[in-house]
Amino acid sequence: MTTTLTACPAPAKLNLFLHVTGRRPDGYHLLQSAFQLIDRCDTLDFALREDGQIRRTNEVPGVPAESDLVIRAAHLLRQASGQMQLGADITVHKVLPMGGGVGGGSSDAATTLLVLNHLWKCGYNRASLMEMGLKLGADVPFFLFGRNAFAEGVGEELSVLQTAECWYVVIEPGVSVPTSIIFSSKLLTRDTQPVRITDFPDATKQVASSFGKNDLEMVATAHFPEVAAAVEWLGKFGSARMTGSGACVFCAFEHEHQADEVLKQLPSRWIGWKAKAMQEHPLAHLVQS
Repeated sequence: MTTTLTACPAPAKLNLFLHVTGRRPDGYHLLQSAFQLIDRCDTLDFALREDGQIRRTNEVPGVPAESDLVIRAAHLLRQASGQMQLGADITVHKVLPMGGGVGGGSSDAATTLLVLNHLWKCGYNRASLMEMGLKLGADVPFFLFGRNAFAEGVGEELSVLQTAECWYVVIEPGVSVPTSIIFSSKLLTRDTQPVRITDFPDATKQVASSFGKNDLEMVATAHFPEVAAAVEWLGKFGSARMTGSGACVFCAFEHEHQADEVLKQLPSRWIGWKAKAMQEHPLAHLVQS
């Protein structure tokens, strides 16, 4: 029986566009977006326990273990499955920035559900895990979906989207943007006209870096000047925009050497990196559709 799985990837995502099309009576915003997986990842180690304890074995700066989405995901899965005698030691190796809009915490939670569903032999299929993941956050179902996706609703209505094989330069402007500030702002427009998946550019013909916009960017740049500066600087090289509710800013390039050239010129006050587009989550094989 498998009792450990190490270096399990939790990849980042980029929102190639993000439109706010309305608001539900319960206050949740209606969104449309294109989610893109990239090969920049946190990694997690899992060791099976048979004494019912679920523990994070290392410190994650700024994230107490009891509020960590990873620990919450593990408890949620165990409670749903009734496997109360099983537990796990979980080590989280953070690479992705918190408050960056690249989905790090949500991706960590999704990887936890995928791996523990496998280690604990819970037997949940992908749809069941996605339903479970939505209780943890709107982005979690995407990482469980396993493919790049056109998203609607509050982000949980997903359709497979073929995207371009390309490279991204991503800038971390050095600020953490609280989602609550963005969605509660009076500057946020909530009436962008809906688009259709067929409107999205053919991935075989072009890098879809200029389709649509990020409706949250105007709010973030007004509140956080460093985000605005990063968008302006990276925009010299292509169609740059913010991902998610911020703060990370990205730009697509057809070739790796183009990304390398941009990073050579990056102002020293920012962290920047390149990542390759992925079409499938690296742990998609762990769960049945």
